[in-house]
Amino acid sequence: MLKGFELKALWSGVKRTVLLMIGIPDYQCYVRHRQDHHPGEAVMSYEEFFRNRQDSRYGSDRIGRCC
Repeated sequence: MLKGFELKALWSGVKRTVLLMIGIPDYQCYVRHRQDHHPGEAVMSYEEFFRNRQDSRYGSDRIGRCC
């Protein structure tokens, strides 16, 4: 049987995988990367990060159009 921390880690991995499958990268992973590799530089808010990832995936010029 899984212990509490093992279950939490499993759920975290499943959640991260599902979000990546639908095109939403993990914000906390982004924040850790920025802190570890770009200390002192600005970190986007969750809203900025989400919009940036949407624009990157779908293109900001396509909003409101199908093609």
